[in-house]
Amino acid sequence: MSSPSSPRGRVAVLGAGPAGMATALSVHQAGHDVVVFERYREARPAGNVLNLWPPPFKALGLLGVDTDDLGTPCRSQFRNSRGKVRATIKSDPEIEARYGVGGGFIGLLRPELYERMLAALPPGVLRTNQAVERITQDDAAVTLHFADGTTHEADVLVGADGIDSLVRRTLWGDTPKREHRLHAIAGFTFADDVATEPNTCVIGHAREVQGSWTSIRYKGRAGHQWWVLEACDPDAPPPTDLLARAKELGREFVAPLPALIEHTEPGNVQRWVLRDRGYLDRWSQGRATLVGDAAHATSPYAAYGAGMAIEDGYFVGRALRGVDLTDPAAVATALAAYEDPRRDHTKFQVRMAYMNGQMFHHTPRLLQPLRDLVFDHTPFLQKVVGDTNPAEINKQLALITD
Repeated sequence: MSSPSSPRGRVAVLGAGPAGMATALSVHQAGHDVVVFERYREARPAGNVLNLWPPPFKALGLLGVDTDDLGTPCRSQFRNSRGKVRATIKSDPEIEARYGVGGGFIGLLRPELYERMLAALPPGVLRTNQAVERITQDDAAVTLHFADGTTHEADVLVGADGIDSLVRRTLWGDTPKREHRLHAIAGFTFADDVATEPNTCVIGHAREVQGSWTSIRYKGRAGHQWWVLEACDPDAPPPTDLLARAKELGREFVAPLPALIEHTEPGNVQRWVLRDRGYLDRWSQGRATLVGDAAHATSPYAAYGAGMAIEDGYFVGRALRGVDLTDPAAVATALAAYEDPRRDHTKFQVRMAYMNGQMFHHTPRLLQPLRDLVFDHTPFLQKVVGDTNPAEINKQLALITD
């Protein structure tokens, strides 16, 4: 049963990425004791470039994260490789006025997001170098069994442990990863001698390659991030020189993308292969649930992986407010209240991201000219990505409120 005077419960979070840290902050605000267990020696960003939509940005502020001067608001457009606008991401004027986002992203780098979220965590919440080998649960508690032979009991376990989640496997068994047969190479630069449109995100497409760039702000410094994305054999070795491959792919696109890549230091470049695990009908079982990539890993075509993870953490903590976590029935009700409104939204984002990747990179060559003719001369792309997706995201923004 739920009550404002319910006793403090014990919540364990597995994984200290954005999903895990957001969960910990929200659970702490809900009045429960929370511990985050991270297998590595530190909570470290898995990547460099990042865009956030307004909903997770709003959630960060409500969770107590310092969002002042965090990233650059950008208007966002889909264009072809020659610069022709195919779609403009729309939002309503109120959102534009509040977040400075004319229908698009807030461009930043992952390390600063991690630093800001870590700084907001209460002392003692994060425990690093903690390798969990197995998980058991009954009506009374969830128990984490660590590699060093120790255990930890909690009333609720939140699996924020990524696409290879141990919590997901424990609850629902193993499922194969779905290969998108795509990889991305991304980097960032603070070069100030490249002429660009300010406060802009351009998602560009040639026949078979995506070439995109976004304005960013990182620790008070203005710059740009970029990424190129192409079809690949996921089992093949990566390019020996990532920056050289990015330069080669970027030559298909108009300025400023080639110059941004040219001005990037090799150490600021990263590659990743795109995969997900499909959908789950349920995220929660007993006293355990999932957040972030553990529940709904998605491709960067959604530009929403970290954002949905932050939202998950926000909502699971809110669902546990005033709940007696010693009561298994109350826990089950609360976890259902968390996940039920989230599943359709996240499934939509995962599905759209996968379909867009296939449409842009795996269309048969004979059909590519027809596809591009439709994108360049009809409102199809505007309706699919310019109007529909922002409307879905705006619904989430309305739900994030205290």
